[in-house]
Amino acid sequence: MGWSTGQAHSAAATLDTDAEAWVASQVGGALEAVFEAVAATRADTAALLAKATAQGRRPASVDLAALRPGLHQRLTRQELVSGVGFVAAPGLLTDVPAWLEWWQTGADGDVRPLLLDLDPGHSAYSDYTHWDWFALPRDTGRRAVAGPYVDYLCSDEYSLTLSAPVETEGRFAGVAAADVYLRHFEAAVLPLLRRLPRPAHLVNARGRVAASADPAHLAGSLTKGPDFGDLLTEATPAEYEGLRLVPCHGIPLVLVLA
Repeated sequence: MGWSTGQAHSAAATLDTDAEAWVASQVGGALEAVFEAVAATRADTAALLAKATAQGRRPASVDLAALRPGLHQRLTRQELVSGVGFVAAPGLLTDVPAWLEWWQTGADGDVRPLLLDLDPGHSAYSDYTHWDWFALPRDTGRRAVAGPYVDYLCSDEYSLTLSAPVETEGRFAGVAAADVYLRHFEAAVLPLLRRLPRPAHLVNARGRVAASADPAHLAGSLTKGPDFGDLLTEATPAEYEGLRLVPCHGIPLVLVLA
């Protein structure tokens, strides 16, 4: 028995929905591995801060050296991770006003520290608290994807930064984070986006495009739409002015289909 036009359209819609869900899941899986590195750094940092508290003292920058073996391991084992570390909230440490315990891979593949002058008297980078990778976890209490943006702080590369809040005694202490070069992320997800029957791109909670197979929405541009942060919280596909919006399974990115 042949299908009616309505049945055919319904079947096509079901196939499209299945494809969207599969792509969202695959994108989520690609970034979940990076968030695992962030989570491990978060756990190590929280334990280190708790140890200092148990000793009846505030932490200092020297304490953060204990994070280095784990950071080095994550850089060498996680394919997408180009930088990883902990960024302290101002005032957390006793000996410095601000600090990044940050390690990254060089062009030759070696692991090296990021050495920054954070003296507020003559450093343009002394206040990093306005960057999305710091502000979003601080303000929401949730993990975040920031960018893409040109990472003048660490690499001069077009990058994404994945981050999560670190707490000590119930107070915000800073963020654990990992960098992903945009060229590496796009290489991983563009083949997925191109499998969809409609032009598709990925946006973060701010609506900034993280990767795109849609020439009308280039990486780094902003997508007009609803509050993408609320959509991620609800974790339910939605429609908005002709756009299909599919949250990426626990990852703070939304799949947008024109």
